[in-house]
Amino acid sequence: MPTLPTRIQERLRRTYGLEEAPLVDDFITPTDGPAREALLVRDTGDGLELALHLPRRVLREDAAVSLDELCQVVEGVSHFVYVVERARRELPATCLELELQAEIDKYMLLAHGGAPGRRGYEPKRAAQIQKILFERVSFAHPEGTEPGDRYRIANSLAARFVRRLEDRFSARGRFEAMRSLLRRFYAAGQAEKLELAQAA
Repeated sequence: MPTLPTRIQERLRRTYGLEEAPLVDDFITPTDGPAREALLVRDTGDGLELALHLPRRVLREDAAVSLDELCQVVEGVSHFVYVVERARRELPATCLELELQAEIDKYMLLAHGGAPGRRGYEPKRAAQIQKILFERVSFAHPEGTEPGDRYRIANSLAARFVRRLEDRFSARGRFEAMRSLLRRFYAAGQAEKLELAQAA
């Protein structure tokens, strides 16, 4: 049976129409203790070396995963998939892009199962997930610090973009148009991502 990270990777791949990529499981380093997810990237000159640190507990097949833990796994896998895809296309990726994309990926997986228009989509549940992800949040890094500001900007822009997706597409059953915009957003670099999010 595929692991949770592999299932998430496949949902992201299908949602954004990505080519097959290295299996995320081969890059996971299980961690113990209170550490959160982290993607470590090293450019060797010949390519990238990647290691995705995820809490060991969430990797067990029988684990009852909390929402916070699930969001950690989605965020880590989202970062991995994004870096691999940008490297494949020989394009840069910024930390802000990674955080912004991960926020949107969390929403899409939790509210839509990863695929716009997927059976089981419920507007009330989607609205609840928006509140959890974008309103009822606290930040580990203080405002005014580089990571603190980056996470706040990513959260704010993702909230605007998701509201746009819901208002203009999901609420009207326009799931194909929603998928097209999601794929455009995913393929965009930072400047276009910010434009698309701010246009919401």
